[in-house]
Amino acid sequence: MDLLTIILIAVGLAMDCFAVSVSKGLQSGKHAQWLSALLMALSFGLFQGGMPLLSYYAGSSFSAFFSNWSHWIALVLLTVIGGKMMYESLRKKPEEQQTESKPVFSFVEILLLSVATSIDALASGVLFIHLPEKIWIAVITIAVVSMLFSVMGYVIGLLFGKSFRFNAELLGGIILILIGLKIFIEHYLH
Repeated sequence: MDLLTIILIAVGLAMDCFAVSVSKGLQSGKHAQWLSALLMALSFGLFQGGMPLLSYYAGSSFSAFFSNWSHWIALVLLTVIGGKMMYESLRKKPEEQQTESKPVFSFVEILLLSVATSIDALASGVLFIHLPEKIWIAVITIAVVSMLFSVMGYVIGLLFGKSFRFNAELLGGIILILIGLKIFIEHYLH
């Protein structure tokens, strides 16, 4: 397995981080929360890089067991978080949606999103069981790419949130639920 293949794996794994970060940027609207966005990017990177390492050291039996349930875990976590965002956005009056500056990040939510978006990364560690010399290159690459995609996603979401007037929190909730459904459906298509 060459470096290009590892980078492509990292980009594929980072797509969920990117989409969630876009939704958080949209939810931020005109009020950028850079420290929280960087904490989220760091958390996404640590979990995305740590999950393959965990499955690599735990071995293929652990990964096989976990992969039977990972799609359900991701679906439930992302649906709960997305549903909560949608519920809160629909409770607000339209003028509150544009002017409110409440934080869109909480530590617990960042951890839950980190777990939910890194579930598929857990299975990727099995790819390196027979390539022990590549595991640390893969872990670092996956972590860095996930952090970069997370920051890019937040910036893109923030720019769109500033440019357009719409219920960004509702859209963010829908995006999270769709990501959960994508993970769930992909499990059964493979």
